[in-house]
Amino acid sequence: MKKTRPWITLQGLIAVSIVICLLAMLAVTAFQGYRGARAVLVAAATDSANQVGSLLDERAERLLSPGENALRMLVHDPLVSAGNLSDRVDRLPALVQLVRDGSPVSAVYAGYPDGEFFLVRRVPEGGIDGYQLPAGTHFLVQSIERDGDGMRGRWLFFDQSLHQIGSRPVPEYRFDPRTRPWYQMAQQSDDVVLTEPYLFFTTHQVGLTMAQRSMLTAAVIGLDAAVDDLAVEVKDMHLTPGTEMAIVRGERVVAYPDLERLIVLEGADAPRLATLEELQVPVLSELAAMRTGFSQVQLLSRDDGDWYVISLPLTRLAEDLGWVLIAIPASELLSGVISILKQQAMLALLMMLLLVMIGWALGQRLGGPLKALADQVGKLADMDFSQSIRVRSRIREVSDLGGVLGRMAGAIHHFQQISLALSRETRLERMLDVVLENLIEMAKGRGGAVFLFEEDSGELILASGINSEYYPQSLKLDEALRSDPARVLSTRLDREHRYLTLALRDRQEALLGVLALEVSPALPAAAVKSLRQFLDSLSGTLAVAIETRQLFEGQQHLLESIIRLLATAIDAKSPYTGGHCDRVPQLAEMLINRALGADNGSLAGFSMDAEEFYAFRIAAWLHDCGKITSPEYVVDKATKLETLYNRIHELRTRFEVLWRDAEIRYWQGRVDGRDEHELAIELAQTHERLQAEFAEVARANVGGEFMQEEDIERLGRIAEQTWTRHFDDRLGLSHEELKRLEGVPAPALPVVEHLISDKPEHKVPWGDRKPPVAKDDPRNRWGFDMDPPEYSFDLGELYNLSIQRGTLTAEERFKINDHVVQTLMMLSTLPFPRHLRSVPELAATHHEKLDGTGYPRRLGEDQLSVQDRVLAIADIFEALTAGDRPYKPAKTLSEAVRIMLFMAKDRHIDAVLLALFLRTGVHEQYAQLFLHDAQRDQVDVAGCLAQLRDWGLIDERDC
Repeated sequence: MKKTRPWITLQGLIAVSIVICLLAMLAVTAFQGYRGARAVLVAAATDSANQVGSLLDERAERLLSPGENALRMLVHDPLVSAGNLSDRVDRLPALVQLVRDGSPVSAVYAGYPDGEFFLVRRVPEGGIDGYQLPAGTHFLVQSIERDGDGMRGRWLFFDQSLHQIGSRPVPEYRFDPRTRPWYQMAQQSDDVVLTEPYLFFTTHQVGLTMAQRSMLTAAVIGLDAAVDDLAVEVKDMHLTPGTEMAIVRGERVVAYPDLERLIVLEGADAPRLATLEELQVPVLSELAAMRTGFSQVQLLSRDDGDWYVISLPLTRLAEDLGWVLIAIPASELLSGVISILKQQAMLALLMMLLLVMIGWALGQRLGGPLKALADQVGKLADMDFSQSIRVRSRIREVSDLGGVLGRMAGAIHHFQQISLALSRETRLERMLDVVLENLIEMAKGRGGAVFLFEEDSGELILASGINSEYYPQSLKLDEALRSDPARVLSTRLDREHRYLTLALRDRQEALLGVLALEVSPALPAAAVKSLRQFLDSLSGTLAVAIETRQLFEGQQHLLESIIRLLATAIDAKSPYTGGHCDRVPQLAEMLINRALGADNGSLAGFSMDAEEFYAFRIAAWLHDCGKITSPEYVVDKATKLETLYNRIHELRTRFEVLWRDAEIRYWQGRVDGRDEHELAIELAQTHERLQAEFAEVARANVGGEFMQEEDIERLGRIAEQTWTRHFDDRLGLSHEELKRLEGVPAPALPVVEHLISDKPEHKVPWGDRKPPVAKDDPRNRWGFDMDPPEYSFDLGELYNLSIQRGTLTAEERFKINDHVVQTLMMLSTLPFPRHLRSVPELAATHHEKLDGTGYPRRLGEDQLSVQDRVLAIADIFEALTAGDRPYKPAKTLSEAVRIMLFMAKDRHIDAVLLALFLRTGVHEQYAQLFLHDAQRDQVDVAGCLAQLRDWGLIDERDC
């Protein structure tokens, strides 16, 4: 018999604890050593930085002090009182001592109260850029003297022995020292003044100007002192290779090792000193922003690493304080410490190797399985039950715990997936599939099925199945199956396998269906019993979920049916617009599906989820629901005089009266003894004129052609004819008609009236039915922006006959446009669920235009979604091609497309969607379904797309 290996106990953890303690002690020791060494290096860096600051301050003192001393003597020199060039040149030997080779002073000069100027400059070897100097010139004298009312410039050239070798008048040399900062500063002080450091124009050196006013003559003596030697000092004083160091004053950099970055050329002749930002050394910019100096090196952490920084004052740089900025990379400063620590760490590692190996061996035995188990349990704590828990360990407690946790995680994971499906999945078939998949995994079986009862057929229909080929597609619900569906179904399925079956009943105990689940033969009896208990507890929840989905689908179907019924009723109101509310949604869905399928172009990123698409469908069906309020005689108005009937019959009757009046006049003339032939001619002419005039009135009533102004004038002349009314026109009127006559006096009978007239009672006031469409209407909470006409209707006969285009008056046109207003107002009152709350807005924007001139809210391009634009195109295209409108013939495909091209050009509709409409053949698909053969002509799609592209409305991607 094989001897079993003993189980490892937790006592072995003691050895691991010893190793951990030793490692912790060594780590603390190393850390403390590192901190100590770092503190020493930082202190040393602080001392070095302070020494650098002192050296730079001393160097600045050595550069500037001789110049200051010389100035204090020169203000007493005869130069300050010399009145002409000759006397000033006599002082040249004394002045050139200040600008000899090696001196930081490059020029010494005097400015006089009368604007004269005298300057002595050392000419460096190689000359001065831009100056034409005689050969051998070592000193240059630049002079400006007063010459009468003007100033005269002259340059004198001297060799090294101060022998004059040339002279040149320089008329263009214009320089007034009284305008210069050094002169003005000296006039305000009794001592030496220093200007801001700057870049000398002539020598391109960094320096500053020192000046002092003579107390005797008020002349100002100045000299230019270069301080660019400080840059050399800065370069030589780097503490580490990567140290960044600069001398700054304010925002200007006075000294920096790299002169190319120090000098900024803004133009061909305008070099200057760089600012800290232009120097492009971020760590120095951040150090300067701290604004205050500190005597100790401080740590500055940045994205590019840690730096040790210090800011030291420099007192000898102009009148105000300058600063020395020093930044040392931490990696370079501490490189020695890190190297030593590495060596110590290597020695420590060699010493600890044996202990680590022992600790590793113990940890592998004990800590490995526990770590894996802890990680997997951690996922459970994070609510992730999708991972299985498997731990292999020789420790009994760990192994048993892993097995129990694995089964628990699996059960929770399956329950979680089932719960999510029951609560979130809206599609019944997909919900049943997810539930079955998880139950089958729990049962370790081959497959399963859910049968749902169909009341119409009286059968159990297979609604969901895994390995559904093993299950019948339907089962006749006989008496045995009805009385005990779970038991009977298990006997009628495959007898070679074990099944758990469960009847699903609703809250009224009516049978909804049956669940059949195959169970693996390897599953222990205790597990099968637990699974049965789980199924029993699940049955109620699953049945309610099925009932809820079926109820939701039924309600959704009912809602769609009611909406379609409303749309059908609206279409049925008019024999001429029947089918519009049916065709527009179908066309809109064709185009929106093409937009959703676009994988390039402007619409490549457009998407809609299922709820948004459903809301779009509902809005398309309801887009004209406001027409239920539109009067049929306005929508169907085929002639200008049509209201509830065509009033041309009234006018014809009046013409008949005039006809009879003409005959009466004929016979009256016969009775009076007038010439019969003359009367006959007059009667025939009157009859002929009346026939022609009525024909013209009738032609105007049809509205088939555009009415010119002369046509309207002829109508006016015809209308001026009169006829005599003998009957009271207020008898037999309705209450509303009598109300409109209030305030209109009744004339005495008989009364003479115009043949065609516009009467006060023809103007129908709004009353309290005026819609709130004006922008400033306090009742307008929908954002309408329309201009309602003054009257609700104007039934004036001449007013209606004078309509220039079509058959509708402005009032009637507004009444038709008002259907969109009513659509939004009516739909806004409905309690739409969350996913349908966009329906009112979508349904009421199909008459808006991209240029903001549409109605009812004048929305612009930025306010119109893709769905809004699709509905607009669908509505327009259907209206153009509809063959059932009384006021216009149906357009062919090419005519409709041409009209829509110009609408896109005028920014009434979206050109990109119109291009998609044509490119994907939506117009042809719609034509095959709804247009007559005569309308289905050829459309030049390529030419249309090219036209849109030439107009700049689309690009190549949208073609």
